[in-house]
Amino acid sequence: MDNRLEFPINPGAYQWTGRFMRVLRRMLKVNIRLHDDDDDRIDVGDIFVFNHFARFETFIPQYLFWEHSGVHCRSVADRDLFSGRDRFANYLKAVGAIPNDYPDLLALLAAEVLRGRKLIVFPEGGMVKDRQVLDAGGDYSVYSRSASQRRKHHSGAAVIALALEVFKQAVLHAEDRGDRSRLDSWCNVLGIGDHATLLARARRPTLIVPANITFYPLRVRGNPLLHGVEFFNRGISPRMREELLIEGNILLKDTDMDIRLGTPVRAADHWSERDRRVVAIRAAKLGGLQDAFTTRSSRVERRLIANATRLQAERVRDAYMHGMYQLVTVNLSHLVALAIYELMDTGRTEIAAQELHRTLYLAVKKLQRTEGVSLHRSLRNPEAYGELASGRSAGLDEFVRTATHLGLLEQTDTYYRFLPKLLGDHDFDQVRLENPVEVFANEVAPLRPVFTAVADAIREVGQLSDQDFARLQFDDELRSLAWDHAQFDKPRHRAVNRLQTQTAAASPRLDIPGDRRDIGVVLVHGFLASPAEVRGLGDALSAAGIAHHAVRLKGHGTSPWDLRSRTWHDWLASVRRGYRILAPFVDRICLVGFSTGGSLCLHLASEQPAQLAGVAAVSAPMRFRDRNMAFVPFMHRTNRLVERVREHGVLPFRPNHPEHPHINYAHMPIRALYELGCLVEDLPKHLAQISHPALVMQGDADPVVDPASAQALYRAIGSSRKKLVMIPSRRHGILHSDVGGTWGEILSFVEQCGGRQLRHVSRPAQEV
Repeated sequence: MDNRLEFPINPGAYQWTGRFMRVLRRMLKVNIRLHDDDDDRIDVGDIFVFNHFARFETFIPQYLFWEHSGVHCRSVADRDLFSGRDRFANYLKAVGAIPNDYPDLLALLAAEVLRGRKLIVFPEGGMVKDRQVLDAGGDYSVYSRSASQRRKHHSGAAVIALALEVFKQAVLHAEDRGDRSRLDSWCNVLGIGDHATLLARARRPTLIVPANITFYPLRVRGNPLLHGVEFFNRGISPRMREELLIEGNILLKDTDMDIRLGTPVRAADHWSERDRRVVAIRAAKLGGLQDAFTTRSSRVERRLIANATRLQAERVRDAYMHGMYQLVTVNLSHLVALAIYELMDTGRTEIAAQELHRTLYLAVKKLQRTEGVSLHRSLRNPEAYGELASGRSAGLDEFVRTATHLGLLEQTDTYYRFLPKLLGDHDFDQVRLENPVEVFANEVAPLRPVFTAVADAIREVGQLSDQDFARLQFDDELRSLAWDHAQFDKPRHRAVNRLQTQTAAASPRLDIPGDRRDIGVVLVHGFLASPAEVRGLGDALSAAGIAHHAVRLKGHGTSPWDLRSRTWHDWLASVRRGYRILAPFVDRICLVGFSTGGSLCLHLASEQPAQLAGVAAVSAPMRFRDRNMAFVPFMHRTNRLVERVREHGVLPFRPNHPEHPHINYAHMPIRALYELGCLVEDLPKHLAQISHPALVMQGDADPVVDPASAQALYRAIGSSRKKLVMIPSRRHGILHSDVGGTWGEILSFVEQCGGRQLRHVSRPAQEV
């Protein structure tokens, strides 16, 4: 029998699809991300098995595989889609789809794999809208709409892979015996040009790659697609309405579609020694690929082989189904849903808002340290989840809005109440609309580590102190540095990044020496620098037994491109976070900042946060020496205007020649200079609100900041307990190098803020 299909794949159809999809991806709001950790699984894999939640998933993998590696794929589609000779049916055939009633389908698909095609399979056999893939006994199964009951997943992919392994053994057996006529026959039937190619493919193991598609978030409100269909056809079925609403929201609203490829499953690895002996006997007798799926032996032998093949296929199927479900991209909605049902299982009907927020944050931190769990980027980027413990989270807000709208939750300022509908029964085609909380919980049910992390967080949250949470939040600062560095180390950033000279470690630092609690210090570095700039002063504080936290301002210590994306409000938020992290460890806090860091410290001091003891600003700018700063707003506006037609504007960066090139960026983003100007312009509005002790220090011949800045700051600060110290120096970086005893002056000030009274200095005289 000739194992070639009657309709070939048309490469032109893939190229047309690629152009169409690129346009469509710009128009739609779905963010498709293909994660291939080894970056070669598309190349080495033969059969790819995907879960199925939405209809349009059925053509996305083929497009992505072609875009990634230029390969063409075969897939199986419902026969009704091929019933006519319309353009859509012809298109499906052109891109490799085959009707599910095609004669000798499995053998034909196996032949295509031997020819180098990739095979896309959806073993769930249909959309699993409730994402319930575990039965009461913990085994994998799904609901069948046609049978109105649960069933096992399809094993077609496993059967094909095992049959291919049998045929490959037959090819190698023929080669060992020098049976060139059999090899010639198989090459001719399969359309493979020569023995060498056939043998090379026979020596490769057949690999089934589990893959998972996860959508986040899941929205249940109306969309233009649904409204349009309802307008023209008011009689659409509830099932059609549900699918248009859910899938329309995925396509038309900001939704992440994470596609993950897992560790390949080798079909032959699931043979026992007895299986291998039987396979060797079958391979020696095999007439062709079709015979790998059937046997011409006696009835008893056929029955034995069929039973053995069924058991082998089930083992292989269970292996790749397990792999597929372990690849779910875990997001915040999963954690909230699991927490709700875990609490309800213990009889609770409500939870205090702060307890839930802290529980979710703790669960995130546990999962970050858990191997084998794929976290959505919003659970890896502290900028997205970092304020979760305080209840400030866009993802949590989205979840709660949906749940309260559907009558699943009730929310007040102080608690969340779980409503009876959460435990109600819902029709398979309506569960995504009626109870998406259940859908999210079902989706991660196979991931035992996720359930464990949530359960442990519920149990432990009340035992954790504020210091414990502060240490977790400091870990976020370290993760933030790594995340930001990775985001701004793409090919488009590297031309500028390669020119940077900073080599000093940019990590923030939290040092809590001994048991001293009376005073602690938040240290803030300057513009273009990193915590390395204040490392020396930090060491001096540690030597004195004083706790300190050297914060990293957003955009610093990574790439000038990162800094270009930030505002001065982001920098101030970094200082606020640093203050909150240090607060549980000490009774009082002194803010100490250099240059831009000094301005930020003064700004925060004007807000009079709890525990504030004083503020010290070293070389903080009010006026700059560089007259070109006056042109920065114009250049910034010009860049913004030109960016509409040219990606990076006219002049995104200016060269920088810092005093300490191992710490500072060698390029200054025009956008960042503009933000610095905005900070300096805004600061005078707040200085009068500073009522705590204040120290202002400045080099008297500073080449960057006009020394008159110190005088202006001193006069504007509202505190009656303030001091001005002018350091004889022609350098800007007086704090980094301890010029003129800068550290000693600051240490003395900190000690006074910790208990001793600071004498009032009414005149802005120089002190050395």
